[in-house]
Amino acid sequence: QVQLVESGGGLVQAGGSLRLSCAASGRHFSSYAMAWFRQAPGKEREVVAAISWNGGKTYYADSTKGRFTISRDNAKDTVYLQMDSLKPEDTAVYYCAVSVGYRGSYILPPKADDYDYWGQGTQVTVSS
Repeated sequence: QVQLVESGGGLVQAGGSLRLSCAASGRHFSSYAMAWFRQAPGKEREVVAAISWNGGKTYYADSTKGRFTISRDNAKDTVYLQMDSLKPEDTAVYYCAVSVGYRGSYILPPKADDYDYWGQGTQVTVSS
């Protein structure tokens, strides 16, 4: 059974940092794009950052560019999201996801519908 398990969320003051981790089990995802999404109350789920199968290409939403860094360790089947200079508007539930539709490519799907496996989410709260 495929599982994605996020960790590292919590409460932090504005300007602080958090590092999220997402560990996969039940299947190896080293050939596929992975991404972090977030969803705030009353808002749609939005992509935060995405990374290609080998880490050679990354994508960031405009709201996170320059503050967040996505990375992956395929040997550990884990993807990370380093979040610096956090703002109250970053408060949301953060989800990791895997897209299996573009094996070995550098296509980074921006929409939630393009992702096939999801974690349960981890809450990030940034206080002002």
